[in-house]
Amino acid sequence: MIILGVDPGLAVTGYGVIEVGKGRRVKLKEAGVIRTTPQDRISARLEKIFKNLLDLVKEYRPEVLVLEKLYSHYKHPVTSILMGHARGVVCLVAGVSKIKLVNYPSTRIKKAVTGKGHASKSQIQGMVQELLNFRIKPEPMDVSDALACALTYVNVELR
Repeated sequence: MIILGVDPGLAVTGYGVIEVGKGRRVKLKEAGVIRTTPQDRISARLEKIFKNLLDLVKEYRPEVLVLEKLYSHYKHPVTSILMGHARGVVCLVAGVSKIKLVNYPSTRIKKAVTGKGHASKSQIQGMVQELLNFRIKPEPMDVSDALACALTYVNVELR
């Protein structure tokens, strides 16, 4: 099974593609980020995210796309709205590609990957490194967050 995890953001969208084999053995296929330029119009930025994710879907043909549920902090409503635009594009990619879309709350992702529902980003990064046998921690954290989404699906749904 191929799983695509995505950490959506308007400036930086992280992604991670993993393959799950026999015995829930996990292998990294691809991971990285899609960066957009703040000087570009929002429509151009969203189009770039859409096209890049669509290319990943066409190349790896994931069966599942996993995202963190949207969380809005009352002190930063504009940030939530901007992230919502990017998240909507990710959901659109799943829809037009006929891929199962799964959303987990951040605490569920943290617990599934680290064992603690309130783990820090650094702890998530370290566990992703360990679980995928990386020599170094995945950078930037958008990548480890995306991979954590994909790994959560393995730990929660494929038990």
